[in-house]
Amino acid sequence: MLAGTTQIRGNTVSAPKKVVLAYSGGLDTSIILKWLQTEYGCEVVTFTADLGQGEELEPARKKAELLGVSEIFIEDLREEFVRDFVFPMFRANALYEGLYLLGTSIARPLISKRLVEIAAETGADAVAHGATGKGNDQVRFELSAYALNPDIKVIAPWRLWDLSSRTKLIDFAEKHQIPIAKDKRGEAPFSVDANLLHTSSEGKVLEDPAGEAPDYVYQRTVHPEDAPNEPEFIEIGFEMGDAVSINGETMSPASILTKLNELGGKHGIGRLDLVEGRFVGMKSRGIYETPGGTILLEAHRGIEQITLDRGQAHLKDELMPRYAELIYNGFWFSPEREMLQAAIDHTQKHVTGTVKLKLYKGLARTIARWSDHSLYSEAHVTFEEDAGAYDQKDAQGFIQLNALRLKLLAARERRLKK
Repeated sequence: MLAGTTQIRGNTVSAPKKVVLAYSGGLDTSIILKWLQTEYGCEVVTFTADLGQGEELEPARKKAELLGVSEIFIEDLREEFVRDFVFPMFRANALYEGLYLLGTSIARPLISKRLVEIAAETGADAVAHGATGKGNDQVRFELSAYALNPDIKVIAPWRLWDLSSRTKLIDFAEKHQIPIAKDKRGEAPFSVDANLLHTSSEGKVLEDPAGEAPDYVYQRTVHPEDAPNEPEFIEIGFEMGDAVSINGETMSPASILTKLNELGGKHGIGRLDLVEGRFVGMKSRGIYETPGGTILLEAHRGIEQITLDRGQAHLKDELMPRYAELIYNGFWFSPEREMLQAAIDHTQKHVTGTVKLKLYKGLARTIARWSDHSLYSEAHVTFEEDAGAYDQKDAQGFIQLNALRLKLLAARERRLKK
């Protein structure tokens, strides 16, 4: 075998010298860490991101140290995540397949960005992730990494190793003295991904879309039927399309989303049971909870109603599905996403003002909105005397001009039927 190569499942592959691993501290990524060390004989750097998943991250440091890692990166990226990824996406009102608020999708480019940056800082020639060969995340991690560094090597162990069952994973862990929590020895009832924007639950008990998801799957929201019997009213302030305050209190992006999560969870807002079309071709069923994001989307649309011109608003809604699909498919760092972002951000120059919402039993509804940038003119729409603001006689010519082609089409149909 040539120097700098190794055998994996009968294939000779080039071995990296140093790998930066996206590391959660859980069993799977701990097994990946040890597998990288044993298969490649390389040094491994771990990177653990705090994106608001709500877990203590120091245990990840201790686990990495136990496995012989000397360079350990644990970073709080919550503000960057919301400011530079979540908020730009919400300016577009992005929904994949009309429903999904893209909570997992939007986190992957930030993780990839830091993996590539840490690789440059530490002299690593490869990065690695724990996404499986069936899902979308492998695509998102790798497209982002290659867009930022075309020379980076990306290692995806789930596509390489022969640890194809939970039993084999446990055996590998025991062989290499990787600590295994008691609840990991049996089959997990479902898989969870979480960050400040949402939780995503998939697999096992959720795989049959004909069965209702058990209530224990939901982690951030109370059942809407169990939510308070009294509604709660809040006001969200916006500047140039981004939320900046709640009930008059100016807050940071991550703090705003954290507070909206608390409010939405309390009122059972933001639950979604979705069968979606994965980029890799199959359909999958996921249970999503996006309490704060659901409130934020409703509020953003509320302020746009009075500050966006009709032409802007309608074209923006036409662009949105394409923009959402780009994010879902992993093309955040693509020229077409950046082009659409520039157009979307241009529309947000006057999206400034305040929205009042009613939170009640699983729903967030806009009930009032106001802005110094408003295009709404009461003088033009009033049913009362409008003091000459609008001449209703003008509508007759407008209608006749727009009806002309329809009248010509109808005349042709009548003529041909004779």
